[in-house]
Amino acid sequence: MARVAFTKDLFLWCMSIIYLFAFSSLYVQIPGLYGDNGLMPARLVMDKEAESLKDLLDEPSLLKLTPKLGLDTSTAMDLLCLAGMLISFLCMVSYRARDFLSFTILWVLYLSLYQVGQTFLWFQWDILLLEAGFLTLLVAPLSIPFFGVRSSAPHDYVTLWLVRWLLFRLMFASGVVKLTSQCPTWWGLSALSVHFESQCIPTPLAWYWHHFPEWFLRLGVVGTYVIEIGFPFLFFSPLRSLRVISFYAQVVLQILIILTGNYNFFNLLTITLCVPLLDDEVFFGAAKRSGRRQGLGWKLLSFFSSVLVPGLVLGWVAYYTQKLFNLQLKSDFTISAKIAFSEKQYLEWLEHVMPWTIRLGAASLALEVLLALVRSFTESRGIIKKNIAVIQSLFFGALAVAMFGISLVDHSVVERKTFFSLPPQLHELHKRTEPYSLTSSYGLFRMMTGVGGRPEVVVEGSYEKDKGWKEYSFLYKPGNLATRPPVVAPHQPRLDWQMWFAALSNYQNNPWFVTLIYRLLNNQPEVLELMADNPFPDKAPNYVRATLYHYHYTANDPKKKGYSAVDWWTRKKQAEYVPPMSKDQTTLKDFLKHYRILEDAVKQKTESTLAWGIKQIREQIGQPEGFTFVMSLFGSGLLINLFNVIFF
Repeated sequence: MARVAFTKDLFLWCMSIIYLFAFSSLYVQIPGLYGDNGLMPARLVMDKEAESLKDLLDEPSLLKLTPKLGLDTSTAMDLLCLAGMLISFLCMVSYRARDFLSFTILWVLYLSLYQVGQTFLWFQWDILLLEAGFLTLLVAPLSIPFFGVRSSAPHDYVTLWLVRWLLFRLMFASGVVKLTSQCPTWWGLSALSVHFESQCIPTPLAWYWHHFPEWFLRLGVVGTYVIEIGFPFLFFSPLRSLRVISFYAQVVLQILIILTGNYNFFNLLTITLCVPLLDDEVFFGAAKRSGRRQGLGWKLLSFFSSVLVPGLVLGWVAYYTQKLFNLQLKSDFTISAKIAFSEKQYLEWLEHVMPWTIRLGAASLALEVLLALVRSFTESRGIIKKNIAVIQSLFFGALAVAMFGISLVDHSVVERKTFFSLPPQLHELHKRTEPYSLTSSYGLFRMMTGVGGRPEVVVEGSYEKDKGWKEYSFLYKPGNLATRPPVVAPHQPRLDWQMWFAALSNYQNNPWFVTLIYRLLNNQPEVLELMADNPFPDKAPNYVRATLYHYHYTANDPKKKGYSAVDWWTRKKQAEYVPPMSKDQTTLKDFLKHYRILEDAVKQKTESTLAWGIKQIREQIGQPEGFTFVMSLFGSGLLINLFNVIFF
């Protein structure tokens, strides 16, 4: 039987890095986002400490306990981020640090921050990190002080299976919702003709991919459906070769997304979730097989499992892909594609297949638990170790069954009949665990935005209401037409991301945007640190306004309209987003009072030595540019890992 000791530790190492990215990226933005003078002061949602255990369990966050340490909320957030950065860095560089205790602390820290994160921390990758983080603490070994027991155990296969199930739910739902949303670009296979231009923060390569031939981009949409809806079923294959194929399919998709879009740590986290598709045989198989006797029977079995079956499966996938999307090779060697099924047929298929995904998951989990019990007897030496292994396998098996049951509520959200057919007990259990974000529903790029042009909100300030307007530049989002799209992942600039969402709606639905205007009218340094520059360094503007534009990439052909050898973008004014506002304006004050922004900060004791130390660290670090800060920490950890490999 193939082992998973290396696979397990590789997964834990990758999760350490993801946590490091998440905590360090958030840390540099706390003053501007959550400080008392930030866009959404955290004190407004965490203005009282936990008075009982029930208060803490109802809304689990360590921030409810930090007032006892003499910390205000934003300083406490600094403390939690610093602790998360330190522990995740240690886990990255030290094999011994990657244990149950470390990953439990990391999960609790991020959950605590999530509780006060509000709009700026409610992204799908944040809830995915919480769910993956909880599974990680189940995967991580329990180190015993002075003994250092860290060997792999039979139940590892069960806990790693939970990660595979999460990956299945993530990818399958992401593919399914693209069609259940009834979005015309997904049904018309034209989504990628819009996506590279309309995504939140594109990379420079996105400009080039946007100008690929239309037929090629349509083929890319077909490939996305196949990888997200079809290949995930191979995650549960008993044949390693099929799991490896599905692994590479997912990784290639994620790498392509990384190359063309800045989605912070999300795609790296998805790749990390793919690691349990492998086992140690994949990494060390060649060395192990070199000593085996290559008999005829073994060769036939190897050919069957590694060549014949994968070939048949891939052929079957290719056949149905051609049939469902009517792929045709044209005389000019391009490939035409068109969806060959109706919405009604698709919904009927989904209604039929959703119960089978649950049956497949249940059967696969049952097999893993059974095999774990078998391994407990065959791989453990001594009656005591065998009994311990059996107890562990039964315990983690029962826990996995409970997690699987809870997750079915979120998994079945994409199909109503399956959702309502689940036992009421599962819905009740899901409701009870909801505050802890143990499971969540997913569905990426449900609707393709920016079909008629990429909406962007441009913010300007002036000393006079009718002239002299100067534009504010953001660090990463499109603004200046000549500015090249950046590479910023794995850092997530949360203000830039919310500016993208704000452009899809109005400022009334984004109250933080009004707070942004108020902070700019006061030249608030913490908020200005989240932006590229301040056009009013000496004196704050008297007025700030916002205008909605539609952006398009410039053409790549000098003969076409919109071509520019200098600019990356063209833009056209659409409408007034926010009229000119002054800080003494009554409507602005009333709006801010309604959202308690103008309230005085709750007086909390901050004279403690701990508070002083945390603020000293903040003064030394400040609010550095996020990408540089995140990659500096990661690079340092990578160098230490390399040093350990070479010398130890």
